[in-house]
Amino acid sequence: MTEYPHLLAPLDLGFTTLPNRVLMGSMHTGLEERGDWERVAAYYGARARGGAGLIVTGGIAPNPEGAVFPGASAMMTAQDVANHRIVTGRVHAEGGRIAMQILHAGRYAYGKDCVSASAIKSPISPFVPRALDEEGIEKQIADFANAARLAREAGYNGVEVMGSEGYFLNQFLVTRTNQREDRWGGSYENRMRLPVEVVRRVREAVGEDFILIYRLSMIDLVPEGSTSDEVLQLAKAVEAAGATILNTGIGWHEARVPTIATSVPRAAFAWVTKKLMGKVGVPLITSNRINSPQVAEELLAGGAADMVSLARPFLADPDFVAKAQTGRADEIAPCIACNQACLDHTFAGKISTCLVNPRAAHETEIVLDPAQTARHIAVVGAGPAGLAAAITAAERGHHVTLFDKAGRVGGQLHLAATIPGKEEFQGLIDWFETMVARRGVETRLGVEAGLADVANYDAVIVATGVIPRDPGIPAEPGARVLSYVDVLTGAAVGNRVAIVGAGGIGFDVAEFLTHTGESPTENLDLWKEEWGVGDPAQTRGGLTTSHPATSPRKVTLLQRKAGALGKGLGKTTGWIHRASLRARGVETLGGVDYQRIDGAGLHVATAEGPRLVEADTVVICAGQESARGLADALAEAGVPVHVIGGADVAAELDAKRAIDQGVRLAATL
Repeated sequence: MTEYPHLLAPLDLGFTTLPNRVLMGSMHTGLEERGDWERVAAYYGARARGGAGLIVTGGIAPNPEGAVFPGASAMMTAQDVANHRIVTGRVHAEGGRIAMQILHAGRYAYGKDCVSASAIKSPISPFVPRALDEEGIEKQIADFANAARLAREAGYNGVEVMGSEGYFLNQFLVTRTNQREDRWGGSYENRMRLPVEVVRRVREAVGEDFILIYRLSMIDLVPEGSTSDEVLQLAKAVEAAGATILNTGIGWHEARVPTIATSVPRAAFAWVTKKLMGKVGVPLITSNRINSPQVAEELLAGGAADMVSLARPFLADPDFVAKAQTGRADEIAPCIACNQACLDHTFAGKISTCLVNPRAAHETEIVLDPAQTARHIAVVGAGPAGLAAAITAAERGHHVTLFDKAGRVGGQLHLAATIPGKEEFQGLIDWFETMVARRGVETRLGVEAGLADVANYDAVIVATGVIPRDPGIPAEPGARVLSYVDVLTGAAVGNRVAIVGAGGIGFDVAEFLTHTGESPTENLDLWKEEWGVGDPAQTRGGLTTSHPATSPRKVTLLQRKAGALGKGLGKTTGWIHRASLRARGVETLGGVDYQRIDGAGLHVATAEGPRLVEADTVVICAGQESARGLADALAEAGVPVHVIGGADVAAELDAKRAIDQGVRLAATL
C-alpha cells in the first residue's frame, strides 16, 4: 500500500496512459543553446529514469521572432528534429514520456524583431513590439502548427502550447496588451480567437493520438487581467479545439506579486485550479510551490486537480517520484525555492542548475562513480559545504567522519531558517541530517577538531565557514551593539534598530526584525492579504488592495556604497525583498560613512552632512571573514588539506557556492 495512492495512480488519456500524476514542468536550462545534445539528453534522461509521469521541456520557439532571446532554441528545421531525437530517444530508453513546450515570447522576446497584438512595450523589456497584421498573425499560427508537427517527427509524445505567464498568446487575451479593433481584438470572443485557433491548428497538424497540453493563465496578477468567467470561457474553447490537458499558469512575468519564490506559501495557487475542476472535461494540472509528495498527494486527494506540476523539485532531485514510490520520501532532496542557481542563472545567461543539487544540468560533468579505493576522510565543519562533501564522498564508498563544534549539523543554514519567508531552509537541514545517517557518515558533533584529531586521515576537508566581520565602528560603553548571529539566535533587540550593511544578510535581518507573529509564508490568507491577491471572480487579474502587516520596530538599513540598496540581491527575488521592506516602512540609506555608536544611536556622515540614526540597538551585518585557523595549522604542519565553502572565500553567506564546491571536490577524491 503506497503512502501516495492519488499521486502514483495512472492517468488514462484515452490513446495513452501516464504512469502517475506527476508532471515535470517546463524550465529553461540553457542547455539546448550550448549545442551539446548528449548533455541535454542526460539531463532529461535522469528525470525520466527517476519516474516523472510526463516531462515538459523548456520553451522551444516556433520562429525567430518568438524566441525569448536571439539564438534561443527553436523547432523549425530538419536539423532541429535530428537534435531533439537524441533527447526523446534517451527519455524513451529510460521508460519516460516527454512533451515539447512551444513558447512564443511575444513582447517579452529580448530582441528588436519582437511582435505582439499591439505595439505596447513590456515593463521588463526595452523593445517595443511590432503589432502584427492579418498576414503576420497567420504566419504565427502556421509556425506553431509546424513546430508541433516537427516535434512529433522528433519523437516527442506531445507538445505544450504556452498560453500563460504573459507570453504571446496571453498578450492577445487582455486589453492591457491588446488594443486592436479588428477580429483579433475588442470583445473577449475576438481576443481569445488566437489561442483557440493555435490549438485547433496544432491538433490538426499532429493528429488525435498525441498529447496537447495548453498552459492556461488562470490568474494573471496584473491590472486589466482576465476574470474567472473569461478563463473558463477560454478553457472550454481550448478543450473543444483539441487540448488533451489544461495546465495551470500563474501570473505574468511583469506581475508585482511573487509566485514561486521561497516566501510564497506551498501550493499557494492550487485554489485557482480547483475552481475550474468539474467545469471542463479534460484533466487539469495544478502548479507552483509544490515540493513534496505529501503536499502533492493532499492536493490530489482534496480534488484540487487531476495532476500536479513540479518543476524546480526535479532540479533538486531527479528521483523524486522513484523515492516516493519506494518509501524513501525523506531522502528527496528538497527544492527550497531560492531561485539562486536556477532562475537567477537563466536571467544571467548561465546554465540553470540547483543550489541543493549542483549536478542538475551537469550530469555529464559531475559524475559520481564508485571510488576505486575507499579512503578515510575527515570533514571539519557541518555547514552546507561540509555536509555536501561528506554525503557525496560517502555515497561513492569512502569512510567519512564529520566534525563540528556545534551539537547539530547545518551550520549557518539554521540562521537562514529563522528568517520569515525562508522556512524551507529547515527542510534542507532535515534532509542533510537524514542523508548523513543513510550514507553512514560518522559524526563527531560538539567537537572542535584540532590538528591531532585529523592529521592521520587519508584526506582532510576543512569547511569551517565564516565569522562575522567587525567593521571597527567606535562604540561608547553601554551602547547596544549586536552581530547578526546574536540577533538571529535570540538576543533582545530594541524598538529602534540601525542595521549596518545592506547585503543579503542585512536584508534578512531587516525582514526578521520587522515581522511579528505568524509568518505569512506559513499562512496563505495572511500572505494573500500582504500582497493583494484576490479572487479573479471578483477583481480582474486577481489583484486587490494589499495590506502588509505593520512592523513592530522602526528599522533603518544602511550601506557605505552610494545608490539604491539591494542591487546585489538575487535577480529574480531581489525586488521581492525590497518591496517587502518598503511596505513595512524600513528606511534605507546609502553612501554613508559610519562615525560612532553611542547611547543615542548610530552617527553617520552623509552627502547632506552629519546625521544621527536614532537606535536602541545597532546590528552589524558588515560581511564575514573566513574561519581558517585549522586549515592554516594543517598547512603549516605539512598536512594536505582541501578548503571549501566560507573557509575558502568569505563572500556573502553563499550556500550555492558552498554546496557546489563540496560536491565537486567529493566527486574527485
